[in-house]
Amino acid sequence: MKRIEVVAAVIRNEEGQIFATQRGYGDFKDMWEFPGGKMEKDESPAQALVREIREELDTLIDVGELIDTVEFDYPAFHLTLHCFWCTVISGKLLLKEHEAARWLDPDDLKAVEWLPADYSILEKIVSLLNQDKA
Repeated sequence: MKRIEVVAAVIRNEEGQIFATQRGYGDFKDMWEFPGGKMEKDESPAQALVREIREELDTLIDVGELIDTVEFDYPAFHLTLHCFWCTVISGKLLLKEHEAARWLDPDDLKAVEWLPADYSILEKIVSLLNQDKA
């Protein structure tokens, strides 16, 4: 089975909301995801995230702590997804590849239809955000 390794930015704003993007192409068009993409050869996860967010959203981010790494089998490939907390340093999160975007409150994260692999990280994100509030 083909294997793909990707990184995803869980971007938080000052209000604790999470930035979600809607795919505008491919087999999973219209589903929601955390922005990011494939790692290139000899690229660290943080370098890949900075590059991908600059390319996709014309924004510079700070890559923080690893939230989790998810292993997920899609019908055509196995996905390894590294999810990191991120914050915006500069830029306006301009959509270049996505159909739409939304800032979601932690309690509203399940209000959109996420890519299958992203569902497994949602509970951990909500739990970590609730710990931050306590």
